[in-house]
Amino acid sequence: MDNVLLYIIGVVIVALGLATSIALHEIGHLVPAKLFGVKVTQYMVGFGPTVFSRRRGETEYGLKLIPFGGYISMIGMFPPQKEGGTARRATTGFFQTLVQDARKASLETIGDEDARSFYRLPIYKRVIIMLSGPFMNLLLGVLFFGIVLCGFGIAAPSTTIGSVSACVQPAGSTSTTCEASDPVSPGASAGIQPGDRIVSIDGTAISSWDQATSIIRQSPGTALSVVVERAGADQTLSVTPLLTERAVTETVNGRSVVKTDANGAAVTEDVGFVGIGYATELQPQPVTAVLPFVGENVAGVANTIINLPARIVGVANAAFGGGERDVNGPISVVGVGRVAGEIATIDIPLASKVATLIGLLGSVNIGLFVINLVPLMPLDGGHIIGALWEGLRRQLAKLFRRPNPGPVDTAKLMPLTFVVVIFLGGLSALLVYADIVNPVNLFG
Repeated sequence: MDNVLLYIIGVVIVALGLATSIALHEIGHLVPAKLFGVKVTQYMVGFGPTVFSRRRGETEYGLKLIPFGGYISMIGMFPPQKEGGTARRATTGFFQTLVQDARKASLETIGDEDARSFYRLPIYKRVIIMLSGPFMNLLLGVLFFGIVLCGFGIAAPSTTIGSVSACVQPAGSTSTTCEASDPVSPGASAGIQPGDRIVSIDGTAISSWDQATSIIRQSPGTALSVVVERAGADQTLSVTPLLTERAVTETVNGRSVVKTDANGAAVTEDVGFVGIGYATELQPQPVTAVLPFVGENVAGVANTIINLPARIVGVANAAFGGGERDVNGPISVVGVGRVAGEIATIDIPLASKVATLIGLLGSVNIGLFVINLVPLMPLDGGHIIGALWEGLRRQLAKLFRRPNPGPVDTAKLMPLTFVVVIFLGGLSALLVYADIVNPVNLFG
């Protein structure tokens, strides 16, 4: 019952954090819009039926039933049709109807306040309004990751023993139990216990796990005097590393993996082996580590978007074919909730749980930042590209002494917008289904 309650608490915390992030994203749009004089008729967090709303001045502020999205309504998002232009009949096609309906709806919002329309703003002001939403998510990402890195720290190997192997098994063995023929590990034989902190080895003070393993690997068959701190007191143990074949590891994309040769076989080497593993501890990082860390996350999300077709195939195979989910692949809101619940229930210190949940919110905000900058409507990036294209057209017209071409008719992009919305809806449905039937397994 306790685990169920912890699971629910984890989900609720991240859900509230996500809703708050979305609300602040929309505030990022709202504040500059009002500063620049655009009439904003609605500020809403969520979609679906309205749960609560209140009008302040000319703007209705409210909360809708499904709090995983939001919007602000600005008048005049699309420019009216140019004077002298002729509108096609709706019977010419569904997509043309979308264009006409978009223009009509935008025109109805303007009324007699055309001067306060979004499309009337200078290019740079429109870009600022549309960019401020994603930028708010970037700031939140920096804040959350800053709290994690500087306030809590990141998990790193410590000089404390986390595990002691009971026996020595051959390199590449996947067995989790010891056989009668397996020799007892030197660490277990010497009496090393989980929780011991290595103080020194053969008189050399130990300050890092890598330093300890380096000495052990270079000393097969040599009795080592190992001083450990146990229950506040130092104890001296004698450990003789066993010469054994171990797999060679290397770091790939920040993860330690077994090195393989040209034929795909694991590369091994003969080294000293004791059979001990480290315990991780949170080590606070300097402030200068925050922005590079955020940059890595931005690059990771961008890479996922660039390789989205392959990622979608992988998710579909996992959802319908039982394949394994990619831990670095896309997940839905349901997936984020499940991860949050699992974080809350796993057996780790409370500080580690809090840090991981805050880091999850940081990742979500970086995801919102990058996704919203994709240059396709209805995403913010699509409106930004439309404004920049309008500015380029005007500059070219000025350069070649041609008449001002006027506002870009972004309503013509409604067919593409429709396709993007359908695609995003289908992708969301696929991810939700995959996160229900075959969720990402982050914790084994």
